[in-house]
Amino acid sequence: MSTEGSTRVREIAVPGGVIPDEMLRATRPFVVRGLAADWPLVRAARDSTEALDAYLRRFYRGAPVHAMLGPPDIDGRFFYNDDLTGFNYHNVQARLSEVLDQLAIQRTREREGAIYVGSTSIDGALPGLGAENALDLGARDPLASIWIGNRTRIAAHYDLPDNVAVVAAGARRFTLFPPAQLHNLYVGPLDFNPAGQAISLVDHAKPDLARFPRYAEALRHAEVAELEAGDAIFIPSMWWHAVQALAPLNVLVNYWWRQSPDFMDSPTNALMLALLTMRELPEAQRAAWQEIFRHYIFEPDEAKLAHLPPHARYALAPLSADGARALRGQLLKRINR
Repeated sequence: MSTEGSTRVREIAVPGGVIPDEMLRATRPFVVRGLAADWPLVRAARDSTEALDAYLRRFYRGAPVHAMLGPPDIDGRFFYNDDLTGFNYHNVQARLSEVLDQLAIQRTREREGAIYVGSTSIDGALPGLGAENALDLGARDPLASIWIGNRTRIAAHYDLPDNVAVVAAGARRFTLFPPAQLHNLYVGPLDFNPAGQAISLVDHAKPDLARFPRYAEALRHAEVAELEAGDAIFIPSMWWHAVQALAPLNVLVNYWWRQSPDFMDSPTNALMLALLTMRELPEAQRAAWQEIFRHYIFEPDEAKLAHLPPHARYALAPLSADGARALRGQLLKRINR
């Protein structure tokens, strides 16, 4: 992957193997080497591919998993077709044991077909594995997922939750971009994409700077890390990240959590509704709405509401579960009228 001009993701030490709580609220990524070195999953991976395969199968109870399959000529890059009307791979529901069988077959071939089981609940697919391979994240109750595949490439995208990703087997290269680099990443459609999240159209392994010249500026702000089994990386909310798996069999375990209450909706919903209601307004009206959003959302200030008694602030009051439910109901009525 071309990373000329990029810097390395900072590395931190965590005595006792526990990431400090304040670091889990960081707004820049960091790497912790060997954080999960003692996991049985990591030890099996370091022993052999066969030992890793057997360890995974020990927990499997037959629940189907979602897998992405691509031919050898995509070179592991799960992406769109040439005219962005479809994709260069297909999705299947399969038993994990069948996927592991296929991964073993691909390892014997000169040109591998791409196989990727992404973002699968550990407790749902491999009950008991999470308990044997746990990470202490304090009082957080994260969503723990497992990712299994061969040499694959995932385009740069962002996630709303904060994320600790542990390379449990194989090796991975992460290329991360701050949220402010959105303009330079040439992002594809918001509502038609490989995995429900908008992605960069740049091939980060072989960037075409004639077609995507601003990507050179994105690279100057990029942070890069290469992780081996047992290493972990913290990816802050909204940071773009491209991920390349480098070994014939790779396993990633990640933990997602939000720094906001569960009753809050995804901001993506607001973005899509804004496309529906604001983007085509005259310029002066868009500017007026920009000021309204700045006033109420992006620069909130108690002084701006001082003229309203607390009981009369309604939607402007601090959000609660009941308040979120009421707002959601009002919004649905407005949309459906």
